[in-house]
Amino acid sequence: MTGSRRILTARDMMVTSLVTLRPDWSIFKAIRTLVSKRISGAPVVDGEGHMVGVLSELDCLRVLTSDEFYAGQQEEAGTVKHFMTGAGRTIEPDLGLYAIAHYFLTTPIRRLPVLEDGRLIGQVSRRDVLLGIERMIRAQGRVARPDLREISRHWSALDKLP
Repeated sequence: MTGSRRILTARDMMVTSLVTLRPDWSIFKAIRTLVSKRISGAPVVDGEGHMVGVLSELDCLRVLTSDEFYAGQQEEAGTVKHFMTGAGRTIEPDLGLYAIAHYFLTTPIRRLPVLEDGRLIGQVSRRDVLLGIERMIRAQGRVARPDLREISRHWSALDKLP
């Protein structure tokens, strides 16, 4: 942190080495990836890095409702694009920790993809916000109340989210 009262942003907290999936992958390849990486979901991106959706464990459970699954044709059960959900809520890299925490407090979402110029550049999870809080405490010895103008700027950015 450059100043003692600077609010961390998504760019400061985000994870950038993400497991991503492709929409044209077999759903079973995607399930194997989620299981082997021990993650509960992953962003789905096209060839240019644009986020087109998210595939979660819950989305993968929908495989059980496909006729192909029960006909013994598992490899024909569909692709990621058939089971994924839309991209949903995304954030910009300059959104502040307080606004991100507020979003996590008021929705069941566990992670927020970070987009810049329409491309996926990272992701902020609830845990990343907790690590951000810990980072602020270590940097300051305690968390000082930030400037109210700074918080207001970050709250107004939250209102502009898609």
